[in-house]
Amino acid sequence: MSQLHLTLDTLELPLVHPFTIARGTESVAHTAVFHLAWNGLEGLGESVPIPRYKESVESVIAYYREHPVRGEDPYLLDELLTNAIPPAARCGLDIALHDLIGKDCGKPLYRLLGLDPAKTPLTSFTIGIGDMETTARKVDEIGDHPVMKVKLGSGSVEQEIATIELIRSKYRGTIRIDANEGWSAEQAVSVLAELERFDIEFCEQPIKAGHPEQLRYIKERSKIPIVTDEDSLTAEDLPKLYGCVDGINVKLVKTGGIRGAIKMIHTARALGMKIMLGCMVESQISATAAAHISPLVDWADIDGPFLTKEDPFSGISYDKGKIVLPDGAGLGVREKAGVA
Repeated sequence: MSQLHLTLDTLELPLVHPFTIARGTESVAHTAVFHLAWNGLEGLGESVPIPRYKESVESVIAYYREHPVRGEDPYLLDELLTNAIPPAARCGLDIALHDLIGKDCGKPLYRLLGLDPAKTPLTSFTIGIGDMETTARKVDEIGDHPVMKVKLGSGSVEQEIATIELIRSKYRGTIRIDANEGWSAEQAVSVLAELERFDIEFCEQPIKAGHPEQLRYIKERSKIPIVTDEDSLTAEDLPKLYGCVDGINVKLVKTGGIRGAIKMIHTARALGMKIMLGCMVESQISATAAAHISPLVDWADIDGPFLTKEDPFSGISYDKGKIVLPDGAGLGVREKAGVA
């Protein structure tokens, strides 16, 4: 049996539009791509580190330069994926190991996890913060996609309401909103009260993370359900949110990969919380890895492939918004010929 051998590359993904949230704007997404070789096979992984949590592509690469992967059995996941590895670095290795195991077994990852690919949810299509003209153009581009997530949190109450009013005048599908910690608790209550008439499915992370009692305050005063993101990084964060929110967002890069995400999903179920499976602006590697566990959740926001101009990989596809999993072994992700 051969030794596991890990190499990492950096990947730049230019975006279709500059992507703006309450914390800033990006025009190019930066990721770390993992190539894990073993017994003539290669497992693909990816990490999209989040600067807010003091992680970066450079820190992920530096970690494995100082801590090379050692072992000759990819099935020993508990030994290879210890909590000593920072979450973003662990995420890329976790995905690569699951891809490698699936390829060794000759089965898609969803089958190894015992999941039904027919039960994938619809995904939302996210539009970033923009002026009215830009927002209207993005809504037109989305067309009849059934679910939209709208980034808010950077303007006045009047601006936030006007944005949703414009969108609802042009769009009849499901609307979700995400303030990315952009409001105070009082502002959130005020904005959400005004937005009730536009049939909003839920509001994601209205206030700065770390204040569950303020989330409870909002939840008790809003008819629009409240979902966390920055407040819910791992399964261990969920007990303190019990009774304060209606649901949580799970992202592989925050949980440390697929294993951490599944643990978080089961914890949320035990606490009676609804679950959204999210993503970063990323390639098909990370998006497809998350999609394999999407039959476990209520909502999906796996729209990274919509947001990038040219992805060097193929993976999931969409049927009127419904996630369609590839049926190849492992993740089922393939590198496109001639795209680099």
